[in-house]
Amino acid sequence: MNIEQIGKGQTIVIGLSGGVDSSVSAWLLKQQGYHVIGLFMKNWEDDDDSEYCSSRQDWLDAASVADLIGIDIEAVNFSAEYKERVFSAFLTEYSAGRTPNPDVLCNAEIKFKAFLDHAMSLGAELIATGHYARVRRAPTDDQRFELLKAVDLTKDQSYFLHRLNQQQLARTRFPLGEITKHEVRALATEIGLPNAAKKDSTGICFIGERPFRAFLNQYLHSDPGPILTDRGEKVGEHHGLAFYTIGQRKGLGIGGVKQYQRPDGSGPTWYVAKKEMATNTLYVVPDHDHPWLLAKSLQATDLSWVAGQFPDVLQGLGAKTRYRQTDAPAQLIVGPQDNQMTVAFDSPQWAVTPGQSCVLYHGDVCLGGGIIESFDH
Repeated sequence: MNIEQIGKGQTIVIGLSGGVDSSVSAWLLKQQGYHVIGLFMKNWEDDDDSEYCSSRQDWLDAASVADLIGIDIEAVNFSAEYKERVFSAFLTEYSAGRTPNPDVLCNAEIKFKAFLDHAMSLGAELIATGHYARVRRAPTDDQRFELLKAVDLTKDQSYFLHRLNQQQLARTRFPLGEITKHEVRALATEIGLPNAAKKDSTGICFIGERPFRAFLNQYLHSDPGPILTDRGEKVGEHHGLAFYTIGQRKGLGIGGVKQYQRPDGSGPTWYVAKKEMATNTLYVVPDHDHPWLLAKSLQATDLSWVAGQFPDVLQGLGAKTRYRQTDAPAQLIVGPQDNQMTVAFDSPQWAVTPGQSCVLYHGDVCLGGGIIESFDH
C-alpha cells in the first residue's frame, strides 16, 4: 500500500511556500482527514528588499491560502541554518571551479532536517511538501521506505530528493506524487485558491530569480583569465571561472574569430568544455558533439543511498547527471573506497559537470547518488 493512503487523523506540518503546489498539497491533506498545520519558511535575508526576493508576497499568499483552507500557519526563520549548511557550501563549490546544485543540499539540510525538527517540536507526527515525488514501503520489506519518481514525469523532483534517508522518508508525505501538474492547476482553480495562476518559482533555492553573475559577484572574487580553444588558440577573456559551467554557450563574449568563420561570414556556436583552475583558463570548443563534451563514465563521491546502504542492483540502472535529463542506461561500478563510485554509461553523455549530482534509478525507484568529481571521455 502507498503510505500516502494511511495515517489519517495524524498531525501533519506542511511547508507552505505561497506557491500553487504546496497550497494544493495542503488542501489535499485536509481532505484526507489530517490535522494540517502550515509552516512558512524564510531562509534568505540578504537584499530581501530587492526586486528578486519576494518573501513578503509569498508570505501573504501562503497566509491567504491557509485562511481559505481553514488551517493554522506559522512563519519560521531558518536564514542562519541556510547560510551555514547550504549557502557556504554553495560558494565553496563555485570557488573550486565546480557547479553545485543548491536544491539538493537545501532539501537535505533545510526542508527535511531543520524543517522536520521544527515540525516535530510542534507535536507533529509527519511533514509534507509540494514536491512531485512518491514514497512507499518497500514491497519486500515493509520496514524500509522507497523514494519513487512522480506519476507526472515532466515534473518529477526525485532527483533533488535523492539524499533523503529512511528516517526522513518515514515521516514524509508527498500529496502530489500521484497527480499531474495540469490536475494541480485545475484543482487550485476549482478550490478558488488566490494563487491558482501564480507562476512557478525558479532560480536558486530560497533566493529566487536574479542575474546570476551579478549575484555571485557579491560573494566571490572575480579573477579574469584567458579563454582558449581545444587547439590552444586564445579567443577571449573570461570574467572568472566560477561564473561558467560545462556546456554553457551563452554569455561567453566570443565572436568574430576569423579562423573559425564560415564562407558566409557566420561562426560556430561555442561551448564551455573545461575549466583549468591551476592556470585560470577556460576552454571552449566550437561543436556541440566535441569529444571533450562527451563522457563515457564518471566518478562521484559523497555518496548517499536512500536505503542506507550500497545498492544490491548494479546493472540495468538509469542515471541522471542533471535535472530533467532522461535516464541514461548505465551500470554502477563499486569504487575503491566506500564513499566513491564509478558510473559507466551505455552511450556517452553530454556535458557531465563536476559538482552536480549523479542520481541512480532502478525503474521508478530512486536509489540515491553522489556528487560528480570527474569524468572520462
